[in-house]
Amino acid sequence: MTAAPLGPGQLNAIDHGGSGRPVVLIHGWPLSGKAWEKQVPALIAAGHRVITYDRRGFGLAEKPTEGFDYDTLAADLDAILTAMDLRDVTLVGFSMGGGEVARYIRNHGEDRLRAAVFASAVTPCLMQSENNPDGPLTKEAAGEMEQGLRDGRDAFFPQFVENFYSVDGDLKASAEECEQAVTLCNQSDQSAALGCMEAFGTTDFREDLEAVRVPVLVIHGDCDAIVPLEGSGARTYHAIPDSQFFTIKGAPHGCNVTHSEEFNIALLEFLR
Repeated sequence: MTAAPLGPGQLNAIDHGGSGRPVVLIHGWPLSGKAWEKQVPALIAAGHRVITYDRRGFGLAEKPTEGFDYDTLAADLDAILTAMDLRDVTLVGFSMGGGEVARYIRNHGEDRLRAAVFASAVTPCLMQSENNPDGPLTKEAAGEMEQGLRDGRDAFFPQFVENFYSVDGDLKASAEECEQAVTLCNQSDQSAALGCMEAFGTTDFREDLEAVRVPVLVIHGDCDAIVPLEGSGARTYHAIPDSQFFTIKGAPHGCNVTHSEEFNIALLEFLR
């Protein structure tokens, strides 16, 4: 059974202003809309209307006990676009959020959209299997990650954030940026964190990507240890005809923070 979509207020949807074409920023796991703080001012300065929101169960959004599958999460996104009557929209999905972009397009179409961006995204399919041999996530690694979260958030989230912002053990984010990220992680509900972990780890978006017709930009760090480039970003790029691909050299998974200037330049150039 799929849970009913949550409305914009329940998802802490924020219209940051701007009078130009709307850009909707969809955050990664297990953060919130605040993870886009390095992008919002740059987008507004470039004339775009910017909307962020917190995924159900994360940040300041409502904390339901169900609805962490991608059909429901895409319906939540649709509820925001519909309630705000947003059109000519560019959807920017980071990590887990890339899955919402793909599933939204498959389930709800592209009538409201202008373009889409897959940033460090989990598409096309993370879980490695006979049917998906290039998937970068093994069942063993997924199980270890789930067990780590179940064993204790206080230990799990700081280590996760360190990996999120590191390249070969070299931390690319400041102590303040890491502390802020851990704070956002701790705002998540445990059932939502576990449910969404399963969703982004196991959902196959290959058929979703076949439905994408709007212009697409794929952004990915080439040193991403959480969602590796070759198993995700590169495959997403090849799956979508005429898409654009921007690799951020030396960047970890959280490249929108650690390499925000390069990330923003690529995003704004695409939006132009």
